[in-house]
Amino acid sequence: MDLTFRTKKLEKLANDYRRCQRELGAIRTKLLNLRLNDLRDAETLEDVRYLPGHYHELIGDRKGQWACDLDHPYRLIFEPHENPIPANQVGNYLWVEIKGVEIVEIIDYHNE
Repeated sequence: MDLTFRTKKLEKLANDYRRCQRELGAIRTKLLNLRLNDLRDAETLEDVRYLPGHYHELIGDRKGQWACDLDHPYRLIFEPHENPIPANQVGNYLWVEIKGVEIVEIIDYHNE
């Protein structure tokens, strides 16, 4: 799958393991790299749907974004490259048609 990053800072963290460890800690860095590698290795978003990390669609004001678990309570947030996001007749997103994502942020969004 094609990965892009919303900010240069996120791209640098994803590509510099030592810098990432300094800023995010060892556990979050390890999990971030696992999740990014899973996404890179996938052909479509459907390929990661049932992997460890609980990949899931977000709702409410974050509709159109996906998340996967890092260390609790942090999540890796990403959005599909496809615009509009592929959906069926009843509005469910078609994970199998999403072939690229943009990494948006690493955040604990539970207190928003």
